[in-house]
Amino acid sequence: MKAIRLDGTALTRADVVAVARHGAAVELDTAQLKAVQHAADFIAEKVRCGEPIYGVTTGFGSNADKLLGAQRARDELPGGNPNPQSESLAEELQHNLIMTHAVCVGEPLPAEVVRAMLVIRINTLMRGHSGIRVTTLQALAAMLNRGIVPVVPAKGSVGASGDLAPLSHLAIVLIGGGEAFFEGKRMAGAEALRRAGLAPVKLSFKEGLALNNGTAQMLATSVLVLDELEYLLGVADLAAAMTLDAFAGRSGALRADVHALRPHPGQVAVARHVRELLAGSTLMDIPYHLVPRFRTWSAKAWTTPEDQALSFDIRWEWVPADYRRGREAFYRRVLPFRGGKKHQPQDAYCLRCMPQVHGAVRDAWLQACRVIDVELNSVTDNPLIFPENAGTRYVEEQVISAGHFHGMPLALVMSYVKAAIPVLASISERRLNKLVDPANNDGLPGFLTGNEDGTDSGFMIVQYTAAALVNDLATRAHPATVYSIPTSANAEDHVSMGANEARQVLAMMRDLGDVLALELYTAAQALDYRQRMLGAARRLAAAGGWQALATKMDNPPPVGDPQRPQFEREVAELARQLAEAKAFQPGAAVRAAREVLRAVVEFMHRDRALQHDIQETCRLVRERAYSV
Repeated sequence: MKAIRLDGTALTRADVVAVARHGAAVELDTAQLKAVQHAADFIAEKVRCGEPIYGVTTGFGSNADKLLGAQRARDELPGGNPNPQSESLAEELQHNLIMTHAVCVGEPLPAEVVRAMLVIRINTLMRGHSGIRVTTLQALAAMLNRGIVPVVPAKGSVGASGDLAPLSHLAIVLIGGGEAFFEGKRMAGAEALRRAGLAPVKLSFKEGLALNNGTAQMLATSVLVLDELEYLLGVADLAAAMTLDAFAGRSGALRADVHALRPHPGQVAVARHVRELLAGSTLMDIPYHLVPRFRTWSAKAWTTPEDQALSFDIRWEWVPADYRRGREAFYRRVLPFRGGKKHQPQDAYCLRCMPQVHGAVRDAWLQACRVIDVELNSVTDNPLIFPENAGTRYVEEQVISAGHFHGMPLALVMSYVKAAIPVLASISERRLNKLVDPANNDGLPGFLTGNEDGTDSGFMIVQYTAAALVNDLATRAHPATVYSIPTSANAEDHVSMGANEARQVLAMMRDLGDVLALELYTAAQALDYRQRMLGAARRLAAAGGWQALATKMDNPPPVGDPQRPQFEREVAELARQLAEAKAFQPGAAVRAAREVLRAVVEFMHRDRALQHDIQETCRLVRERAYSV
């Protein structure tokens, strides 16, 4: 894989994913390294001149009013000098900053999150406004490229000043402390460096602050969230398309001219995507009267050897002439048979309003992408160094204390995404529920099983699992950003909690994927039933004509009844339309997705253990087996 070149201005989300999830290496732009070293030389000169600079010649946070002296005053105190290798208090300050701030707790962050943090931190330091030396930055890149993954416990950042504690866990390995994973094993940071052929780094002026002051944890996690959500948005559209085909739904609500009247970008994109997924479908918009309703199988249901293997029967209800009064225009256009499709021109909200709902979630994703793309190439540590202002009189114009470390831009868009996740999961569960509910599934069997003997539950409890997941997602959707807890003796009196927000959202991605997987699993069963029932109706009409089809009518007028001739003419017309109809098929993309699922999960004729089905169904989504 081609190495990702970092210059501080061109890093993309795809680049971060390539490094984090696919092991791409990084290389530092040679020209930009000159700007990096220029800033480091500038800050070193200011230190030599005795200028007071926050975090360089002063303490941190509420200790910012403490100016460092020229020599140590505490060597005789208990504990002595904890860092005798430091040549100055300014260097000791940077060392101590990393050592004391690495205080996170909890399980280690996933390796992909840590690798994403590393590439993001390196890129922002490449801008040349942080004061880090080229050699230190090269050592950080070497640590990433050699496969060292610092152990970063998940919890400990409040999202301002940046992700101090987790970034300190990154940096502590660089200086020979902490723990790291290397070649699949957890070990001391110094040992990981040794095995990778690297040496610990001795930090210089502002380097500790440059390494741990910034938004890298929340940003890294957010990038991975957006990568996951982008795929799951496609899966959601695919699941909805398969469900629409299974319902033999109506396409009008997807039309481009319809969405041009309310052109929210996500909504327009979803409608277009679902139209593409359904391209080639002969199930969408089929006439109401052609669709039979499920009837429980019986030994006398079918006569041909091919159809005797079916696990269902089909039926229609004929509408007598006296029930058509006032509706003559409708029945001149639609044959008077009630089967699986209700005579209504619109689908339920979970189908008809799907572009609006999926589209709103996609817009939340788009807004988050906009913010994250800006942040990826931003400088987020403090103070900011402007070597180009060296000719000005005051150091305050050259070294600026600002607030770029504050994570609120990221935190708020992650709150937006967090609220959107249960919305996408909820409408998916509603479609799944509609598929299994015999009162609302347009003529499919209840719980998508024949249940001839009353012993089968079919897909009943699949919906329970989806409901449980949706409830869990909804209860986790409370935004962390609304609850700021001040830190550093109120010197940092408003924080973003963005790291918590992003971490929680990433954890929610799996449950969202599982809900969508359950809809695909259920929709495939429903789609198979719909095609088989329509196929049986076509074969019956082609082979036996109206006489065979008449046996599937619930209320035929008896022979000799005045309405009998009209009934026979209308059944003959139904038989002709069925026999001449093209094979009923889902859209090409839907058909391909069903084949992916059916390669590992068979159609369920009768109850069986579903644990394997569920595991495989969820695995396919997790491993991105579907083309979306």
